[in-house]
Amino acid sequence: MRYVLLCLDGFFILRVGKSQETAAVNVQPRIRPAAVAGAFYPGSSSQLRREVSTLLAGVAEIPKTPPKAIIVPHAGYIYSAIVAASAFALLAGGKSAIHRVILAGPAHRVAARGVALPDCDAFITPLGTVPIDRQAVDALRQLPQVRFSEEAHRQEHALEVELPFLQVALDQFMIVPMVIGNIAPEAVAEALNAVWGGPETLIVISSDLSHYLPYEDAQRIDADTSRQIENFDPSLNHQQACGALPVNGLLLAARQHGLLVRRLQVLNSGDTAGDRRRVVGYGAFAFFETAPGTAAHAH
Repeated sequence: MRYVLLCLDGFFILRVGKSQETAAVNVQPRIRPAAVAGAFYPGSSSQLRREVSTLLAGVAEIPKTPPKAIIVPHAGYIYSAIVAASAFALLAGGKSAIHRVILAGPAHRVAARGVALPDCDAFITPLGTVPIDRQAVDALRQLPQVRFSEEAHRQEHALEVELPFLQVALDQFMIVPMVIGNIAPEAVAEALNAVWGGPETLIVISSDLSHYLPYEDAQRIDADTSRQIENFDPSLNHQQACGALPVNGLLLAARQHGLLVRRLQVLNSGDTAGDRRRVVGYGAFAFFETAPGTAAHAH
């Protein structure tokens, strides 16, 4: 007799053989709760959706085809969301086609090693629940640099702050959340390649740029960093980008796949919501499989 386990609204349904008998078993999925809602971004679902939608609608032009990968900042929305929106808005052309998002960023609160995956079924934000692609997780866990670490994900904001943008920009999708610790760029690229997929898969790398420098110094260093990214140079350090490790891994993989890169926007907190004595840099970059033509934004 054949048994099929289905999940519907948090209830697992046991479907038994030919008779199609079903029994509901209340086995709640393991969900990673939002850690920084109400701090880094609005905790109200209506306010959050309105704010993100407005930011996305403010991007004047989008490519005819969506990017394969983007690099976006992860600071509080008051500081960096306008830069992040310049990349997430480009997903409009793939709104219904993108079903899986590989989401990689640095560890801020826990010293992670290698590629750390969460051992849960979904993440949640005020906009709802986003399931984890267990099939992709199973593929990744075969790699020696990949491990499970609830601690690495529990309070980490770098991945969480990208989710509301994805929830507004896309339709239904799953995520593969990866916190990148001390690891070589080649090992990050190997993990990305293992789940590279086709047009159904988007890669999102979460990283801010320089930290706590005077305004003019930050502008100079961030411009140099941008040129390195545009040259696919995987030698960024943590003074240039807090997410240098996942960014370097993406640059290696992007070069292997022959992607094209476009700088979208580079600002710092002195341009958005802070003073100019000690600023944090933010950059948005998009990577395309073919030369991106542009079209007017649909909004």
